[in-house]
Amino acid sequence: MTTLTQHLAARLGVLAAGVALGALMAGSALADPALIYDLGGKFDKSFNEAAYNGAEQWKKETGGTYHDIEIQAEAQREQAVRKFAQAGYSPIVVTGFSFADTLAKVAPDFPAIHFIQIDSVVDQPNVQSVVYKSNDASYLAGVLAAKTSKTGKVGFVGGMAIPLIHAFFCGYKEGFMATDPKGTVFENYTGTTAAAWNDPVGAGELAKADFDRGADIVYAAAGASGLGVIDRQRVV
Repeated sequence: MTTLTQHLAARLGVLAAGVALGALMAGSALADPALIYDLGGKFDKSFNEAAYNGAEQWKKETGGTYHDIEIQAEAQREQAVRKFAQAGYSPIVVTGFSFADTLAKVAPDFPAIHFIQIDSVVDQPNVQSVVYKSNDASYLAGVLAAKTSKTGKVGFVGGMAIPLIHAFFCGYKEGFMATDPKGTVFENYTGTTAAAWNDPVGAGELAKADFDRGADIVYAAAGASGLGVIDRQRVV
């Protein structure tokens, strides 16, 4: 058995890294840019790490300097954003939709600072919102899963059960079913709070359950929780 996690991480990594790279370059002439990672950490093998890779690529190509920080709890979101804004960094890139409320509150206090919100929309003049069609990439993952699966059964492990991650699942399922109409797609989520992004043990158990039901491919869109899916992978 195998998993599509690495393949999709690579595809989504290119997309997210490109977003981060373009965002950082856009503001490089103003001041040092900054990057704030969401819960799960810089090296989550998912969205945060893709943003980090984009920032590192920008640094290598331009010789510029950026600042970054990893938050450890929900309560640190506003503190981190204000700290970087007060330091004069611009643009300040935040890597998850969970920062939206924070930016809506903080951005008006720093009109000269440019903020970039990935994965959500913040209606402020100094905030650039970046969203993308995650269901499109997931559709391709579903097609690939259907063409690769030997059992006709595949799984999905999402992080927090929210519309954004539901879109990942829907695209994945539609791509799979369009390619294998008689197949089966198992749907799972690690939770309903922000802790769902950092629960590799729980995600691993969900992946194991899918494998036990006959799935031979599991696709994860779960932040650092996806590491648990990788740990559970089986090779044919």
